[in-house]
Amino acid sequence: MARIRQADVDEVKARTNIGDIIGERVALKSAGVGSLKGLCPFHDERSPSFHVRPQVGYYHCFGCGESGDVYSFLRAMDHLTFTEAVERLAGRIGYALHYEDGGAAPETSGRTRLYQANAAAADWFRAQLSSPEADAGRRFLGERGFDAGAAAHFGVGYAPKGWDGLRDALRAQGFSDEELSAAGLVSQGQRGVYDRFRGRVVWPIRDVTGQTIGFGARRLYDDDKGPKYLNTPETTIYKKAQVLYGLDLAKKDVSRSHRVVVVEGYTDVMACHLAGVTTAVATCGTAFGADHITVLRRVMGDDSTAGEVVFTFDPDAAGQKAALRAFADAKRFNAQTYVATGPEGLDPCDLRLERGDAAVRGMLDRKVPMFEFVIDQRLAGFDLASVEGRVGALRAAAPVVAELRDPLLQPEYVRVLARRLGMDTESVRREVERAGREGARRDTAPAATAATAGPDAGEPAVRVTLRTLPRTADVALERDALMGILQYGHVVDAAELDAALALPMRTPALDAVRQAVAAQPDRTRIGWASTAAESTREPYRSLAVELLTADFPALTEAEAAASTRSLARRLRVRAVDAEKNELLGAIQRVPADSEEGRAVRVALRDLDARRRTLTEEPA
Repeated sequence: MARIRQADVDEVKARTNIGDIIGERVALKSAGVGSLKGLCPFHDERSPSFHVRPQVGYYHCFGCGESGDVYSFLRAMDHLTFTEAVERLAGRIGYALHYEDGGAAPETSGRTRLYQANAAAADWFRAQLSSPEADAGRRFLGERGFDAGAAAHFGVGYAPKGWDGLRDALRAQGFSDEELSAAGLVSQGQRGVYDRFRGRVVWPIRDVTGQTIGFGARRLYDDDKGPKYLNTPETTIYKKAQVLYGLDLAKKDVSRSHRVVVVEGYTDVMACHLAGVTTAVATCGTAFGADHITVLRRVMGDDSTAGEVVFTFDPDAAGQKAALRAFADAKRFNAQTYVATGPEGLDPCDLRLERGDAAVRGMLDRKVPMFEFVIDQRLAGFDLASVEGRVGALRAAAPVVAELRDPLLQPEYVRVLARRLGMDTESVRREVERAGREGARRDTAPAATAATAGPDAGEPAVRVTLRTLPRTADVALERDALMGILQYGHVVDAAELDAALALPMRTPALDAVRQAVAAQPDRTRIGWASTAAESTREPYRSLAVELLTADFPALTEAEAAASTRSLARRLRVRAVDAEKNELLGAIQRVPADSEEGRAVRVALRDLDARRRTLTEEPA
């Protein structure tokens, strides 16, 4: 199989801003000059420890240790091969790749073909919406307040009633039946494959980057005996528990406002967006769950209680049950969670149709805290007129109040609960505290077991990291110098840095990093620093990666370059001082008027001159 030329691999990486690629999935905030940070997409965390350095084209999580360049990020997130990752980025920037020995491009992988098949299907469905047969689909949309412009904005299409329209169209584009089946676009029958979606309005379901990965379809005709809503089945690229409809359109405003509105269907998402609520998303044929929370937290940048997550539920029994399920998971949000219900049980789509855009916005303005809604559900089953009923209600509701993270909110809601129950505030507070202690014991029991496990239980060895380095002045100097060189070495005079890198460091772990950095022949080459970090010998590679991605103490790039140059000179001054101390010891052991003594004094004068050169010249 032909390989992509290395020069092209390097050029595509150089032209791609890794911050833009990662920023499509993770809300990134400035973390100092040249650094961005957000919640790690590789593990669940409350506070952001995932750092991205666009200037050096590298990312690193200080929590789980994941690190790499833009290619490794795409490979990990989208399960691509290296070749696929390069080709995807090349296509994104319009760069023509060349293959070794003039060979042809390798065959496209299965996952890439699934993306291509879904994209082709989305185009075909959209085109069918303007066909004469699609009158029922256009009427369905129009009756819900969506014109042709709205349909185009959301990519809505139409699946004809026939059994093979999509299949034949995509076959003509070179897709095999096996590929169409793997993409969930066709179903298998006794006589072969046939279109999965027939006689329905179709919505493309896209991932957070905007790639179509599946479809949701609504029944239109009375003779259709299938389910009212039919979604793409689970495929290699479509996992319904991890997908939120509309997130590709909402992500920028979600990230900017730290607010998201979770509605129940495709038309509700459309109605909210058209009414100005552009942070609305919906699940795709499944209940809202933990994986959805993980996706939203990364897009929101949910690292404080400043954010908002608003759920819309029908105020019937099913809606109340959905709210209780959501609350169990929503507790994992740092953001405050709310419930909004429409007047007379109207969902956002019907509310917009009957009362206009302002009514949709007003519904969300009247949201109530999620735990208030849940407390009401907990109390509903008890007879509060009896002592036994009040005690039972307290025991049912106390864990809800105990889950509140805000230390200012919890006492207030203790008083609210006490008033609703007609009980003494102190009694309610004690029960809430007891519920909180029980919950904490349940949450920490597994962690305590792991914490007490020793090496025999498979506990991993402690990695050498910035935090485990000794806290001495020598270590701080070496650490900061290497950090500056890795991050800003390309803008500092090479001779200055070469002189510093030629000097062994006193900390073995940092000296291992120095050796890898010194071995790099060209610090002006894109990606040289990541190469140096990755080539650092174990067990010090993770330390090199942290030095490459940690926050460097500077406000501007010019200040960072000046600081790096100064640190490199301080290493050289330290070496001069060490050499001088050795000579001062030697001069005590030889006669002052001997030839050896005179040579030592000359060497000392030379060292003093070198030191003045290093310290007096402005950095």
